[in-house]
Amino acid sequence: MHYDVIIIGAGIVGCACARECATAGLKVAIIEHHIPAAATTAAGMGHIVTMDDSPAQLALTAYSRGLWQQLAPQLPASAEYEACGTLWVAADDEEMAGVSAKQSVYTAAGIASSTLSPDVLASAEPALRRGLSGGFLVPDDAVVYPPASAQYFLQQAQASGTVLLQARVIRAANHSVQLADATILHTGKIIIATGADISLTPTLPIQKRKGHLLITDRYPGLIHHQIVELGYLKSAHKLTADSVAFNVQPRQTGQILIGSSRQYGNDDPGLDQRILAAMLERAISYIPALARVSGIRAWTGFRAATPDKLPLIGPTEDHSVFLAMGFEGLGITNATGAARLLADHLLLRPSAIPLTPYLPERIKQEAYAHA
Repeated sequence: MHYDVIIIGAGIVGCACARECATAGLKVAIIEHHIPAAATTAAGMGHIVTMDDSPAQLALTAYSRGLWQQLAPQLPASAEYEACGTLWVAADDEEMAGVSAKQSVYTAAGIASSTLSPDVLASAEPALRRGLSGGFLVPDDAVVYPPASAQYFLQQAQASGTVLLQARVIRAANHSVQLADATILHTGKIIIATGADISLTPTLPIQKRKGHLLITDRYPGLIHHQIVELGYLKSAHKLTADSVAFNVQPRQTGQILIGSSRQYGNDDPGLDQRILAAMLERAISYIPALARVSGIRAWTGFRAATPDKLPLIGPTEDHSVFLAMGFEGLGITNATGAARLLADHLLLRPSAIPLTPYLPERIKQEAYAHA
């Protein structure tokens, strides 16, 4: 059977790609050898956040967030979409000193934001410890429940004719996909959206980053925004060392999702009690009341990080093979934007933002290998 597009990987990025391509009229198959949205997607926090590490990152996250906002009225209740905003908090005057420049960047990009004094910060989030130097509020950022959101994208794709195949792909190249049972599927284009699994693209400079999360019992009203320390950015920029940072998120259930951690060179999916303890200690240092809450589950997941912290979106040297990978901690946010950019490229439509900064060709390597 011949397809216009075969997508490998049914996480939130792959499912979003399937939805965009199928609703545009393309004949699509999506292949997943596990349960859809059960790997990297299920392990994520689910933030939809604008980030400004670089102009290209800000452009993609802002564009993607806008697409999520358009989708919000259609999302099922199970997706738990809530525009609670992101509140970045400054622990000291040094961190607060950078807020003015940050707000200037957001204002120039047309993104609503505001600077909060210590008193206004305390009013917005009474559970935060006193003595913080202020904050930076991005009110239109949101949170979702990633597995349910991915399932919605998949259902939309299937309603437009997408075929879901449960199989393991062992080769993807030259307009064909070979399955583990030796079946060969023919296609116009292939999109590889396999998260941190680079078995089909072993030469890609994608590195796994292990992360821990913990969810609490129900404490409605304890926090009102996604709250992140401005020091999180320093943590995220570390390329080798283990690190933790304060990042909490309210859920519609009244539960609180607590993060975050980063570890390199650790492929063990088990909990690292040392890292988990450090992460919780960091969270409690910002919200002392968290010392008295009950955690009901902790888990780990793996982010797919690239050297320049931008995803790989677009064609490879094999022009039949496209990538939608390397999103690190922004895969949930950028799923909508990446999918739209790829569909635009495949259908020769104009795009709202340039694809160029995310093209895989920017990553120098000898060749793309498809094992």
